[in-house]
Amino acid sequence: MAKSGNTGNVFDLGELRRLVDDLGSGAQEARAALLDEIRAADESGERPGCDTDVLSFPPVTLAPDGQLAAAVLEVPLVLDAQRLAAWTGTRQVTPEGLLPDPFLPCAELGLPGPARLHLLWVVAVNTGMLRISRGTATAGPLALSAELPPRALLEFWDGVVMDVLDRADESLTGSAVVDDHLAEMLATMYAVREGLSTATLVKGILQSHEVACEARPADMRALTAALPGELDEALALLGYCGLIEPSEAGRPRLTPLGMWAVRQDLLREGHDAPTQDEVAVFAGLDAAELVDAIMKRSAAPSAVTVWLESRPPEFAARELVKIAASGTAGQRGTVGKILEELGPEAEEPLREALAEPAMWRYAASWLHIRDLPAPALTPADSTWIAIDTLASLIHLGNAPGAMCEFDMLEPGDDLVRVVEEMAQVDHPDTIAVLDLLGARHGDAAVAKAARKAAMKVRSR
Repeated sequence: MAKSGNTGNVFDLGELRRLVDDLGSGAQEARAALLDEIRAADESGERPGCDTDVLSFPPVTLAPDGQLAAAVLEVPLVLDAQRLAAWTGTRQVTPEGLLPDPFLPCAELGLPGPARLHLLWVVAVNTGMLRISRGTATAGPLALSAELPPRALLEFWDGVVMDVLDRADESLTGSAVVDDHLAEMLATMYAVREGLSTATLVKGILQSHEVACEARPADMRALTAALPGELDEALALLGYCGLIEPSEAGRPRLTPLGMWAVRQDLLREGHDAPTQDEVAVFAGLDAAELVDAIMKRSAAPSAVTVWLESRPPEFAARELVKIAASGTAGQRGTVGKILEELGPEAEEPLREALAEPAMWRYAASWLHIRDLPAPALTPADSTWIAIDTLASLIHLGNAPGAMCEFDMLEPGDDLVRVVEEMAQVDHPDTIAVLDLLGARHGDAAVAKAARKAAMKVRSR
């Protein structure tokens, strides 16, 4: 998002499982989606260069543009920025483009202090309420009114929020720790729309800070004592900015304008943050059309959830298995990821898949993961799945992803040995995988072993 001083995320995955219990039983889907996105963020932090840093958020229903546009004109921050622009009129500014006496407008406009004034000044100047030229501030080209088209008001609002988030580099909330985690905190609240208690937010920020900054125990004790009060003040400021409001249960949550603005920021960062309308069109696709859309990257990951929810699990699994059993590695890999979203209720079609030569290993693994009876997989079977996984990424045109996947196959083990084992497995894409590793792997020993193994397979 616009400001993310921490390369990690607000909540550690393991800790989050305990923290989200206070959300209530009605938020299971949101909790699951949040866990998925944070798992992806954890992976991206450890795997630079891989494609796992794209987070997938649950689909949202946004308020109508007209309603949102009207709300923009009622945001306290916007109203005060208008008042400041009108008060300024034509006035000399400092060489840095600021008011020479920040206390004067604070006193005359009833603002709490220079920090708030600076935020308002940045918003007024950057959005065009004020224009600075040759050391003088004058009225800018923007004149806010209800007569402006809704899209124009929303574009203005988008700029306002970017200015707000960018100020986290300059102590926006008064808390360095909250500012450092502000973007992640807002993204988390976007995923859990019912709201998060301040206690949950405090615990998450503390845990993330301790891990990301390797904070000493004494520092953590001081922060633990100070953070609840600092977070309350930060949430009050975000409320003033039109981003946060209390839910019916009293938990802080994003306002409709906050939902719209955070989604815009997530989209700019390349994350999957669809609306309900955008993913609804995928519900009517058959399994082959869905798999094809995912492979062509015309369907976001969130479309899978909508597709699965619109049909019985057994029916969905059976149709997917049919495609994977006769398809390419790319189709099997895509189907495998979709099947991961299904629980034991899809057991029967996955058990039937044990009879399919190209699918039985996946089916056995799927059953084992869910503690259901299944045939044991040998080391050779696991290597076959590894080759198929890498081949699926090659089919999808994601060679860097295949390289990252390979490096994660056997953490801490001898990857040269893994390459040698691949050469012994009967898989139609073995040579393609070994050729890729031989040409692109960064470890010279691994690359050499892959080229040698590919020659052996060809000779057979």
